[in-house]
Amino acid sequence: MPGLTPGGDLRVLVLGGTTEGRELAAACAGHPELHTVTSLAGRTGRPVPIAGRVRIGGFGGVDGLVDFLRDERIGALVDATHTFAATMTEHAVAAARRTGVPLLMLRRPGWRERPGDRWTRVPSLTAAATALRGRHSRVFLTTGRQGIGVFTGLDRCWFLARSVEPPLPPMPARMTVILDRGPFTVAGERDLMTGHRIDVLVTKDSGGADAKLSAARDLGVPVIMVDRPSPPPGVPAAATVDQAMDWLRAV
Repeated sequence: MPGLTPGGDLRVLVLGGTTEGRELAAACAGHPELHTVTSLAGRTGRPVPIAGRVRIGGFGGVDGLVDFLRDERIGALVDATHTFAATMTEHAVAAARRTGVPLLMLRRPGWRERPGDRWTRVPSLTAAATALRGRHSRVFLTTGRQGIGVFTGLDRCWFLARSVEPPLPPMPARMTVILDRGPFTVAGERDLMTGHRIDVLVTKDSGGADAKLSAARDLGVPVIMVDRPSPPPGVPAAATVDQAMDWLRAV
């Protein structure tokens, strides 16, 4: 196998940017036969420390990723990018097919509605913006900074947007930005929504910690939930780091 060294070690490329990607790199660090390179897009100025080797920046499309896999003699590729990083996932699938490097999708499970939830599921951020028109006035926006421009033009809405890094224009005219990184508590989310008189939460179905959803349920605040993209067909998937480690041991 191209990624095996003479001693039987395995070179693993982790397309990171999520908690699971960071935890996978840490788990691999406990196994000397696994050598990880975690690739980050570089959109976050203060990334959390990651075990093993880290590279920052894009690959230059599918061709660049193919070259990296071959040059670095990568033997296993794990896509642990954000659930909504569709372009990177498409590139990973294409590069894995061209090189024959085994590919795993590491994705935390999506959220499920519970009794008391008031969700409206939509297929995209554009559909979420449409769902807001004429129905809500004070919006808690937790979709990340990259898609905020979609909500520009909703002048009757006031937005409370939370992100790790400052969003870039275009942005809604009436918006307050909170720069913060989780984890968050249910009590803290309730206080935030109550203090800002939030009447709707807009978020993406990224899974994981759900303090904001619990707070919305407690307060009776409706949620506009953007559905995650469909997973690529024929690619094995893991929901946990333990499952991903089992897959790596079997590669």
